[in-house]
Amino acid sequence: MLRDAGLVDSLLGIATQEQLLGHPVIGHSGEKFVSETLIGVVPAGTEASFYRTEAGAEIDRLLSHLGGEIWTIEITRSSSPTVEKGFHSACAFLKPKYGFIVYPGEERFPLGKEMEAIRLRALAQFLRRAR
Repeated sequence: MLRDAGLVDSLLGIATQEQLLGHPVIGHSGEKFVSETLIGVVPAGTEASFYRTEAGAEIDRLLSHLGGEIWTIEITRSSSPTVEKGFHSACAFLKPKYGFIVYPGEERFPLGKEMEAIRLRALAQFLRRAR
């Protein structure tokens, strides 16, 4: 599996944003880009993984820190992010310190008690300071 979104896009012949927006790979490409950006700034020793239960509850990125802290990250292209029931149930089980939904908007705002909508750049800055 290729993790580099730019390389995947290049191999598919996607050269412009307009081509990407019209291509069926956009969801996966965007998720890879967000994931790689965040993995590049997390504190040393942080493990990044995907989480899915047998019942289908899933989390796009689960960050586990050496001290035992867990952070959950959901990635969406929607400008009006919402939290799915499966994400809530996974978070109820995992009890993360932080929960984020990365979305393309500009505002940072809460989505329930333990969840926050945030743009990629702001989350990357937050993770960089968490070192």
